Amino acid sequence: MHFIPAPPLTQSTGSPSYWLVFYRDLLLVSTVDRVTLPLAGDGGWFLELNPLRRLYLGTLDGCPCLAVEVGQDAPLPPGMSWMDLRRLFFAAENLFAVAGRAIQVLNWDRNHQYCGHCGGKTSPREGETVRVCPDCGLEAYPRISPAVIAAIVRGDEILLAYNRTFKTRFYSVLAGFVEPGESLEDCLRREVREEVGIEIKNIRYFGSQPWPFPNSLMIGFTAEYDRGKLKLDDGEIIEAGWFKADRLPDQIPGRLSIARRLIDWFVESRRPPDRP
Repeated sequence: MHFIPAPPLTQSTGSPSYWLVFYRDLLLVSTVDRVTLPLAGDGGWFLELNPLRRLYLGTLDGCPCLAVEVGQDAPLPPGMSWMDLRRLFFAAENLFAVAGRAIQVLNWDRNHQYCGHCGGKTSPREGETVRVCPDCGLEAYPRISPAVIAAIVRGDEILLAYNRTFKTRFYSVLAGFVEPGESLEDCLRREVREEVGIEIKNIRYFGSQPWPFPNSLMIGFTAEYDRGKLKLDDGEIIEAGWFKADRLPDQIPGRLSIARRLIDWFVESRRPPDRP
């Protein structure tokens, strides 16, 4: 499915649209035959949802998409259910990106109804994803928090850690948010130094992933161990160690995240070449 983003117009699309309806962080999906987005016009049972806000997102395979927020009293239509975004990835991976955009745009619109400088009521500007204060002119765009994440390799081993912030016990690659004035590479060096006490070298870009939990952009790298012994920041890291490709911990990130892509890259890069 091909999605083309557009500024969040508020008027009717004038045609049947995909409705990405959120209650908090749960998405309304049809589950009759498979997981799909509701497709309908402006009328019918959608009016019974009493939307708190409705924003235009763009088109999905040429069909308009609407991001909709509803309250806790919204009725659950027959044949539909609420689904967490992480579950959506595994049930309908092709819808994850547009759903991630939808929830972030809704959060932005809700949180910037009033100016953070003077308190005036803001309004959307035609043709842009921005809310503007008519009193002082402050412009509020959706905020994206960049974070670096890296596979750090030492010979035939990868560094994995168990972080206190993880809700369940699993091991992953190191990551951290970029601070003001930092380059991505500087941030990565600092995070690794702070969390496990070592220095790294040969930092190379790997890839990126929008991460709507709630508004991050994960920027992935590979790097090599340079020097130092592991010295854990016990306020953040519970355990960390070097693992070979055939002896990884039992619990590692699921395939939803770029963290898993980095680990899979390491495993594949250490696989012996096929022999004729």
